[in-house]
Amino acid sequence: MRTEEDLLTVRHAVRAATLRAGFSIVDQTRVVTAASELARNAYIHGGGGTVTIDQLTLGGNAGLRLTVKDEGPGIVDTDAALADGFTTGAGLGHGLGGARRLMDDFELHTVPGQGTTVIATRWAGR
Repeated sequence: MRTEEDLLTVRHAVRAATLRAGFSIVDQTRVVTAASELARNAYIHGGGGTVTIDQLTLGGNAGLRLTVKDEGPGIVDTDAALADGFTTGAGLGHGLGGARRLMDDFELHTVPGQGTTVIATRWAGR
């Protein structure tokens, strides 16, 4: 992701993946919203990055794993960054924490000065 247009491309790709996986409209909206927040964070705070979408199956249950990586400055205080209301920009401060609540599994890996990776998974029907 290097442009605002790329953020729209991410939204469309994630929406298509949720449809292929058979997610309900509610779960489609959750995953697309989380992906949008994570991609926007990587774009704004990380100077761009990549989004990988993996389709998963576990015990007959479909899922999607989003991996969002950037090579930005990293996050110094992850607890603060995940707290509602925390922002380093003009936003409302619901990005990371909101994305975490929308997904079933959420991992945040960051190294100051080297970038951030978020791995978020949502299972259909949970």
